[in-house]
Amino acid sequence: MVWAYAAATTAAAGQAPAEPSVPTATDELSSVVVTATRTPEASLDLPLAISRVDRAQIQAGQPQVNLSETLITVPGVSVENRQNYAQDLQMSIRGFGARSSFGVSGLRLYSDGIPGTMPDGQGQFSQFDLGSAGHIEVLRGPFSALYGNSSGGVISVFTEDGPKGNVADASAAYGNFATQRYSLKDAGDDGVVNYVLDAAHFQTDGYRVHSEAERNNFNTKLRFDLRDAGTLTLVGNVIQTPSNLDPLGLTRQQLLANPTQPGVGALTYDTRKSLSQAQAGAIYDRQLGPDDDIAATVYAGHRATTQFQAIPAATEAPPSNPGGVIDLSRNFWGVDLHAVDHRELWGGPLQTTLGVSYDDLEEARRGYLNFDGTDLGVEGALRRDEANHVYDADEYLQLQWDPGMRWRLLAGVRNSLIGVSSHDHLAVVGDPDTSVQYSAVDPVAGVTFRIRSGLNAYASYGRGFETPTLNNLAYRSTNPNLTGLNLELQPARSNDFELGLKAGEGWLRTDADVFLVHTEHELAVLANSDGRSVYENIGATERRGFELAADARGPRGFSARLAYTYLHAIVLQSYDSCVGSPCKLEPVAVGSYLPVVPKNALYAGLTWSTTVQGFSATLETQGRSQIFADDRNTSAAQAFWVENVRLGWQQDRGRWHYTEFIRVDNLGNRHYVDSVIVNDSNGRYFEPDPGRTAMILFTVARRNE
Repeated sequence: MVWAYAAATTAAAGQAPAEPSVPTATDELSSVVVTATRTPEASLDLPLAISRVDRAQIQAGQPQVNLSETLITVPGVSVENRQNYAQDLQMSIRGFGARSSFGVSGLRLYSDGIPGTMPDGQGQFSQFDLGSAGHIEVLRGPFSALYGNSSGGVISVFTEDGPKGNVADASAAYGNFATQRYSLKDAGDDGVVNYVLDAAHFQTDGYRVHSEAERNNFNTKLRFDLRDAGTLTLVGNVIQTPSNLDPLGLTRQQLLANPTQPGVGALTYDTRKSLSQAQAGAIYDRQLGPDDDIAATVYAGHRATTQFQAIPAATEAPPSNPGGVIDLSRNFWGVDLHAVDHRELWGGPLQTTLGVSYDDLEEARRGYLNFDGTDLGVEGALRRDEANHVYDADEYLQLQWDPGMRWRLLAGVRNSLIGVSSHDHLAVVGDPDTSVQYSAVDPVAGVTFRIRSGLNAYASYGRGFETPTLNNLAYRSTNPNLTGLNLELQPARSNDFELGLKAGEGWLRTDADVFLVHTEHELAVLANSDGRSVYENIGATERRGFELAADARGPRGFSARLAYTYLHAIVLQSYDSCVGSPCKLEPVAVGSYLPVVPKNALYAGLTWSTTVQGFSATLETQGRSQIFADDRNTSAAQAFWVENVRLGWQQDRGRWHYTEFIRVDNLGNRHYVDSVIVNDSNGRYFEPDPGRTAMILFTVARRNE
């Protein structure tokens, strides 16, 4: 991937390089993206739905802790803060990934070109450092398939560039529930090396009882100008969460009685999760001549996770039970090589991208009892010991051709082969080795028609697939006596159609699209019970919807942003597999709505900025319709509306620059459920929002020439 080109996107947009000191909310509209085509392109000219969130929207007056802070401004994206840092955010794009009970699945995640999604399709984004993020790109729809397995959408985070000279800054934030965040950042450019180093510490007591959390992040990017030999970019990040407590989900009765209480067993078994991850990567780009470029990416990392669950000791008694403590150790690495060729075809420029990629994951999965004698919530005897291996070998081709002034054609194909194997070190009977392979050839195509200057129409089609992740395969049944991987699961396969209009000149930019996605063998949660998520294929589903995004920069310092999504996501064909277990559940009914997918979602924000003390004020409103908590639509989290306000000031004193922000979220102090635990067998679906919260943020920066 030509990720180093991302560093040049601001220049390509006609902007001066942004300084990583104090982003403002009055930056010009930016539309240059690289995620779709692997080279810088104006999104207006591309036959696909893609959004870019710039640094001001990521950092100015934001806590810079969760992607939900800024991705609520992107249509098609549903991102819910669980108020539980022992679990990742609940994120989906057009309904893909909504059912994930652990991390993110169904979506591809990248940070500076380094995958945050493993070859099995499971991803995490807690390592994404928003404090040094320059911009985020969100690709939706058919062309996501060009990124391979689990491409319901693509989210790419790019670290900002260092400014000329050097800027060092420090920031602090304080909010409700003893929430605190501190960061130090140093960035610059001496003509040979462009660098950014950022370290941050976050901690909170949490809204609910037993929800304390702590997180430490470090992120760095070094880009070396090798002159005629190209550029070399080194990236690395580290995250540590020593022990984030897990308050678990609540039943509706518990929610109504006291939403701050922990779920059943949370205190008894001290439910919690610890995490450490370190990864590094290198991206080399070189122009071989006026018509050819090559790019190579290589990365490697390690991730260790330990999670204590609230599974009763009596349930864990059978020797076949894998226990209430999950211990994962993952080593991963990968490479991506591709070449880009530029030439003329029948009077129009043709760009060809040809590449190969390989990703590898070695996992040691162990399970322990969550008790030792009469001591609960401690690591006990070993009950599960597996060595799992997943690889993903892909080849891809992408073509972009402009046959005339009014047309652009984009097409591509990706061939993917995913292999999964497992060795059970504790197997007593049967074969300790199991394996399965999945493969797919996914074509995509799109066309843009330039109606007039600043107004384009487009159409696109793509085929994609999503394989079961290691977490999907982990359990055959909630019955602990039925051990082994759930190898009867099939990959989900989708056909994705999209039509859209894009308009953008001067002060206004709008994007509108309609889409239809038909999926066979949709992966769904059969049951969540005693810390186990058992998956099934539920047949066929359909997603159809409409998305609208608008950005405006008005006179007198006013700017506005709007994002609206309508998404009708239902089951078309259903069967109940209940793999290996008499689950006694009725099949998911045809016409049932997919859980955790709101039919309507709206974000609207208005900002006013003035040069007097660098003052700015932002008023936001966010609304969401109800979301179902289970596939059978028996329970739901109700719709809500909230309003937020953000006030900011900035001052310059020579080389020193200061900013202060005050933000209040949920001004009306409405109490609602932000996220749900899908298909929890005990009805403990609900994870409530804390109501009105406030935060103050300070930044001081010093520029050194």
